[in-house]
Amino acid sequence: MGGTEAFTRMLVDSNLRAPTRQCGQAPPRWLALGRAIPGQARLVLGAASFLLMAAAYAWLPDRSGQAAAIVPTLASIARATADALASRELWIDVQHSFLRVTAGFAAAAVLAVPLGVLAGAFRSVAALLEPPADFLRYVPVPALIPLVMIAAGIGEGAKVLLVFLGTFFQLLLMTADEVRRVPAPLVKISQSLGATRREIVWRVLTPAALPGIWAALRMCNGWAWSYVVVAELVAATEGLGFRVLRFYRFLQTPSIYAYLLVLGLLGLGLDWVFRASSRRLFRWARGGAT
Repeated sequence: MGGTEAFTRMLVDSNLRAPTRQCGQAPPRWLALGRAIPGQARLVLGAASFLLMAAAYAWLPDRSGQAAAIVPTLASIARATADALASRELWIDVQHSFLRVTAGFAAAAVLAVPLGVLAGAFRSVAALLEPPADFLRYVPVPALIPLVMIAAGIGEGAKVLLVFLGTFFQLLLMTADEVRRVPAPLVKISQSLGATRREIVWRVLTPAALPGIWAALRMCNGWAWSYVVVAELVAATEGLGFRVLRFYRFLQTPSIYAYLLVLGLLGLGLDWVFRASSRRLFRWARGGAT
């Protein structure tokens, strides 16, 4: 018995001393997989990334001659940005582009989200809607400009229609995918409690999929801005895309960069609105605040 106890004690001691992967040193806090970092740290890292981009741009090769027209200095871009922010013209362009995006995107959301919910809930509706949506979402929006101009002219309706066509099919398919990701036990429990099909679709599947649908809306809103800029490059007398094309024709490259900065800031602002509203609306959902 004494020999057995000594052998057992030796094995226990050796296991305690032996290094294992599970007992390894924990990774740094900022590098832990899936772990959130403080909001202040996120702001610092985000600002550092922009500073690194500006530093890399400042160290680009020589800007003399033709290169100066393509890659202007940071000082000239800063002056052009300040002039643009001080001018009434910029805010008129922002207003027109924002209204066009909002109208086209809102129309797409009003139609695509309910249809996507039905496609995600019923296989028959998916078989009816998803094949043409899959086909049309691969047609580039710029290729549709001639047809849209023939059908809707060159007025505001054409630009809104292009935004609608660029976001509707994507949003429909993304909504249907989010509805299909709802756990099946939720549906089975609702059926066992006597819920009708209508109640399951609109009171179980739709609320459970709303955080993902909101994230899809956020993504499609970003695409809508690229489509409205393309539309304004072709037929417009105001708007951010029209102004960029005009600057290009007169080789006003710093002003182009200034308007691109404005577009980027608008995108960041809208993205923040979607994120903040997601955190407020879907506090019950993990991942609701993406």
